Amino acid sequence: MLSPAKPIVSEPAAPRFRSHGFSGLQIGVLFAAFTLLISIPIWTHPLPPLSDYVNHLSRMQVIATLAKNPKLAEFYEINWQVIPNLTMDFIVPALAQVMNIYVAGQVYMVTMFALIISGTLALNRALVGRWSAMPLFAIPLLYNYVFLVGLMNYIFGIGVALWALAGWVAVRERAWPIRIALSAACVVVLFFCHLSALGIYGIGILSFELLRLWERRGEPWPLRIVDFVASGLPFLAAAPLLAASPTMGLASGIYWDQRGKIDGLMYIVANYSDITAFALISVMVAALVWAVRHRVLRFHPLVFVAMAVGTVIYLVLPRVMFDTYMTDQRVPIGVAFILFACGDLELRRRLVRRGFMVILVVLIAGRLIEIDYNWTQLSDSTSQFRSSVKRIVPGSKVFVSYADRASGDDVRDLGLVHAACIATIERSALVTTVFTVPGKQVLHVKPKYADYADLHDGTPPSVSQLIVAVEHPTPSTPAFWMNWTKFDYLYVLFTEDEAPNPDPGRLRLVADGDRFQLYKILKPGEATGGPPQYPGRYTVGARD
Repeated sequence: MLSPAKPIVSEPAAPRFRSHGFSGLQIGVLFAAFTLLISIPIWTHPLPPLSDYVNHLSRMQVIATLAKNPKLAEFYEINWQVIPNLTMDFIVPALAQVMNIYVAGQVYMVTMFALIISGTLALNRALVGRWSAMPLFAIPLLYNYVFLVGLMNYIFGIGVALWALAGWVAVRERAWPIRIALSAACVVVLFFCHLSALGIYGIGILSFELLRLWERRGEPWPLRIVDFVASGLPFLAAAPLLAASPTMGLASGIYWDQRGKIDGLMYIVANYSDITAFALISVMVAALVWAVRHRVLRFHPLVFVAMAVGTVIYLVLPRVMFDTYMTDQRVPIGVAFILFACGDLELRRRLVRRGFMVILVVLIAGRLIEIDYNWTQLSDSTSQFRSSVKRIVPGSKVFVSYADRASGDDVRDLGLVHAACIATIERSALVTTVFTVPGKQVLHVKPKYADYADLHDGTPPSVSQLIVAVEHPTPSTPAFWMNWTKFDYLYVLFTEDEAPNPDPGRLRLVADGDRFQLYKILKPGEATGGPPQYPGRYTVGARD
């Protein structure tokens, strides 16, 4: 029996303050709900305005249908090789056997989101020893500039790297064959995701092992050094794969540029609006400062080591490596998810739990509104472009050019950069900008059409450059530039409204849309006998 002098309310209060807030099951439910919520723009926009994404999707369509599509088989072939860029190539074509290629791409992206956040949660669990809600704060970062550029294999690889790092931390103190075998298997998987994703895993392992080396400083140093060095042995599994890969032929493609380092940091949160990015950072920093001051947020020591290691590697990395752009600028977003995994948020007080939920919902809602609003605004241009593609005869050859070669860098232009690849998906066309770089993709142009494609993934030429290439070619002029008059259609991107025909003697306007034009390339005899230029004008979106 309780003593009358003892407050009876003290007994039920104790368990509440001993708990850490949300249970593992509750965090799992929140993870699933918020992942579905943040994925709404993907489900509502079958072809989101991401730069490289539609180009990758066109390759998925070729892989999935090449055996039964003679028009595509005329232009393209698949050469399966050991290439560190194959995740999407394995997954999406398989999905496309049972669903539409656009739906398959959507499933891939949502899976990519779920993999990253679940990996952050798993790493956090391995570090702090229990489930914490802190990694859910990383959900708004799923929409970042690297994602808008459409680097799908790398972003998918970030999720794999987080899970791999969680596995390493979980088995670190077990028998060495277990952790070495597990890590070696993860290295192989990450190699085929992307070399940059393997690099994120390497940053995580190096940071964790440096921390462990410091924490064991009281032990004999030879043993500690041997143990530290042994943690890098699994990465040797990537050496024979890289040696056998044609990607090694691109090793000379390297370039440093320190001017974009600040931009790379902003790519973690930057999307379409600087104001939204600033607001997101402000809310996160304010919540972080409040939580630390009130001792409801603690960090695993790994956070400081990972920041230091990530910073050093980021500063020394080149902008281009293995002929792949944004090598250094990809790193910050991967490291950011590792840092979120280091947080341990105490939500045992009801007020703190409610405040956490409000802030998280506000952050996710703000990001959702920004993305959905901009994608809705840009979807009209995408619809117009898809309508123009319908004007292309199946099995045609399509050349892509710019009205101004300096265009395409604005974030709102990203969806137009590779939009012409829709013609490969929907009209089985050869398109000059489809990624067919040897050593970087398994999709290749057949030798017969080697001079009809950009095999170096360069910036498309301007129309004026094409005219010069025909009338005054030089030895340095790319072969496919000089062959442009042998194509069937010409897309001119980033045009002004009512832009005039740049070459009436060779081109007839087929479709005029928002910042692009589609021309039929006239063959000898057609130039004088074809229909007039503007009576045949077709304005995309006016009647479709």
